[in-house]
Amino acid sequence: MMRRHNPSASLFRSIDWVTITMYLILVLFGWLTICGASYNFETATLFTPGGRPMMQLLWIGLGLFIGVVVLSFDSDTYEVGAPIFYVAMMGLLAVTIFIAPDIKGSRSWLVLGPVRLQPAEFAKVATSLTIAWLCNQYDFQIKTYASYLKLFGIILLPVGLILLQQETGSALVFLALFLALFREGFSGLFMGLSFAAATYFIGALILEDTLWWGETDADLFFVCNSILVFTTALYATYCPEPRERTEVLRYIIGITLGVYVLAGGVSLIMPFDLSYIAVILVVLLIVGLIVLALRDYLLRYAMMALFALGSLGFFYSVSYVFNDILQPHQQVRIKVALGIESDLRGKGYNVDQSKIAIGSGGLTGKGFLKGTQTKLNYVPEQETDFIFCTVGEESGFVGSASLVIFYGIFILRIVALAERQVSRFGRVYGYCVASILLFHLFINVGMVLGLVPVIGIPLPFFSYGGSSLWGFTFLLFILIGIDARRGRHIDSL
Repeated sequence: MMRRHNPSASLFRSIDWVTITMYLILVLFGWLTICGASYNFETATLFTPGGRPMMQLLWIGLGLFIGVVVLSFDSDTYEVGAPIFYVAMMGLLAVTIFIAPDIKGSRSWLVLGPVRLQPAEFAKVATSLTIAWLCNQYDFQIKTYASYLKLFGIILLPVGLILLQQETGSALVFLALFLALFREGFSGLFMGLSFAAATYFIGALILEDTLWWGETDADLFFVCNSILVFTTALYATYCPEPRERTEVLRYIIGITLGVYVLAGGVSLIMPFDLSYIAVILVVLLIVGLIVLALRDYLLRYAMMALFALGSLGFFYSVSYVFNDILQPHQQVRIKVALGIESDLRGKGYNVDQSKIAIGSGGLTGKGFLKGTQTKLNYVPEQETDFIFCTVGEESGFVGSASLVIFYGIFILRIVALAERQVSRFGRVYGYCVASILLFHLFINVGMVLGLVPVIGIPLPFFSYGGSSLWGFTFLLFILIGIDARRGRHIDSL
């Protein structure tokens, strides 16, 4: 007598229960932390109807329901429906700009009675699925200009729509999806260009109106020398002829050092602005690259010259972008993070109080519900964006470090799930999930510690709120469902 195949029992056995257990641990400790953040001297009980602990329990229950529903769908449904889901979410993001109420300067929340939903949280899922769908298309390789154009378009469209909602933090999260593409052959050049742009931007802001060696314009001198270093590194990496590369590098380094030694000696007798010398060296490098491009008919040399020239233009645009495009609160947050301003009573208040709360926890913390900074509500948004400071105060360095390590193990587990996928769709999607969680962890903890500007993004599975919890649950359980059905793809090979 033949046994009937039971798909439900097979799926149950195939589910990665280790990942689900880790998810439940994060959700449980997140709820306990929300209890600690919400508790104060006026709180009679943590289970007051309508209180944040009770509301979070409701969001958790609905989140688990979402997880079960997601697992019940066949993984092919997500792959086939990814473009449709993406178009629908982009439409919702566009509509949100016009119909969402203004909440703390942002139009990113849809208010449905007592429930507030942030479409950007679910747009992360749609964008991740669509990237995975595109990468899984027949003969798709991240090598051609067309492939790069498609990927940039898919990622940057939601970024633009969310920026129009005045929600900078959520928009920046989508840039983390570029990290997932390096596994599929995405060029490291883009990472280098991003690092260069960040260097120029930070250097220009920190060194603005600063003088070195008497009359030297510090920010211009720093940026020009950074351009020399980055452009030379590009040449060393992409020059096709090893012998010529060695010879040209000797010329660049020798001429640069020689000119600076000579100019430094002259400045001791007759002080002048050395940044002009740096500009001249950059111009000479650009001219040299153009000559090489014309001589060898190689576009890469012309692109290097364009990078150097564009870098100068980027440097001179920093002041305009910072002062005329960024909002005043964004300017202050960046200045506070870079140490340019302190503003302890203004935009820097949250970070300063957060540091005090974390520092007061010491090695092992004050204990559950015993955080004085928390009880007195010194830290704004301590249940949402700044919930990590509650962990630091109540659990101390040991608890905080343990949580970060646990998150690291959790993300590595997701990477392991991605690597064991048979289909490219599952692998790319898994890396998208890992990249989003890593970005949220790094930025959230960083802004609480004052290491990065405050951009207002939640700590996954910890921060209070239904939208973020449901969005992360949706994101994670799709991967778990894809992983549970990977055996079907193995059997079909």
